[in-house]
Amino acid sequence: MIVSPALLLALAFFVHRNVTGVLRSVAEAHLRAVAMDAMNEAIFSALADGVRYDSLVTVTRNGAGDIDSLTSNSFEINRIARETAYSAQARLKAKSAGGVDIPLGAFSGVEAWAGFGPEVHFKLIPVSSVTCRFASSFQAAGVNQTRHAVYLTLRSNISVVTAGKTNRFAVDTQLLLCESVLLGRVPSVYLQGDLFGNGVTLPPQG
Repeated sequence: MIVSPALLLALAFFVHRNVTGVLRSVAEAHLRAVAMDAMNEAIFSALADGVRYDSLVTVTRNGAGDIDSLTSNSFEINRIARETAYSAQARLKAKSAGGVDIPLGAFSGVEAWAGFGPEVHFKLIPVSSVTCRFASSFQAAGVNQTRHAVYLTLRSNISVVTAGKTNRFAVDTQLLLCESVLLGRVPSVYLQGDLFGNGVTLPPQG
């Protein structure tokens, strides 16, 4: 039996489309989970000894006991941000090095077969950059009292190259670092803004 070139071309297109689509979808889901694990591990590792509010923020008051200024400790903030970002990037690279296994049935395009068949191993080489930022929020906590909470946010920007397309997506996680209840009036300039800068962004690594 002679198979027409058009049929072979259509079959090749069908297989290519399904393989690429499944690989892209599974790779993104896998790397999202890996990135979340890597970032959370990096945060808890960098902050294993704990962080005190007064090590990040200095509060000065006037004679009446009201707050004159809130100043961030830029050296300590940059140290934590850089250590956490480097750790997250290294962990993400190490965790994604093993690649991903996909059942052969997943490439059929039939959802019911997606979990069947021998597994095919694919090596993933993601390119990622990690950004670490500090942020804070103020909230009324009673008469002449303000709750000041400090957060650490990590974002992994990930690119994965598959046949004919590059997938780009971001994964975020945030942790409450410390908080304090400030007694006295807080100037509105602090309530409406943020004490912290733009954070630390590491260059992409593959």
